[in-house]
Amino acid sequence: MILRPFLHHDPIGISYLFGCGGHASGAVVDPVGGVEPYLRASEETGMRIKFVVDTHIHADHVSSGRQLAEATGAAYVLSSQVDVAFPFHAVRDNDVLPLGNVVVTVMHTPGHTPEHLCLLVSDRTRADEPWFVLTGHTLMVGDLGRTELASSAEQGARDLFRSIQRLKDLPDYVEVLPGAFAGSVCGRRLSGKPMSTIGFEKRHNAAFRIADEAEFVRFMTAEIPPAPPEAARLRALNAGATAAAA
Repeated sequence: MILRPFLHHDPIGISYLFGCGGHASGAVVDPVGGVEPYLRASEETGMRIKFVVDTHIHADHVSSGRQLAEATGAAYVLSSQVDVAFPFHAVRDNDVLPLGNVVVTVMHTPGHTPEHLCLLVSDRTRADEPWFVLTGHTLMVGDLGRTELASSAEQGARDLFRSIQRLKDLPDYVEVLPGAFAGSVCGRRLSGKPMSTIGFEKRHNAAFRIADEAEFVRFMTAEIPPAPPEAARLRALNAGATAAAA
């Protein structure tokens, strides 16, 4: 297993390059900024980038996912639930992205956005059990992602509640690798530590540990962080809307 995180500060976010060194097969998740750092990392680790995944249509930055996929010949992966103006590799819940001895299982986790994906990763050279989960803006260290992009904040919170039940079912030792950390507009109480475990978040994440759905909805809709000023334009641009680029 090869894993390289990329911490970004403007905007705040985390991208990942990971994959199977033995089979030289890798993926990049939620790339931000220029493609050069990912190309350089893939060359240094000897991995061919086979998949570029955006966990959702972002609203706080312009994704470089399509650009990186074009530069590497990789498949650009999005949820089948998205409505975009360009071709992509659509994935659904429980689909698998093969990377040699590394296996990536797609989890559809709506809430932050209706199309949001998490990626459950196993390294079969060590075990068939999952090692870590890339959670995007669903489960972050200390909080969960804001939910106002659904038809209503309440509906988004209900969707998110169901999504996190699936994450809670993962073993406590599974590592949580989120898409953001402290300072991001996508959460309220985010930690500056960029990774955690399912078990630690169950114990110490105020939103994640709520077991009652009605209480959860009240909690998640009580103080929704404001969306980025250009959220609608950025989301439209990342969906390929030409009007947004004008």
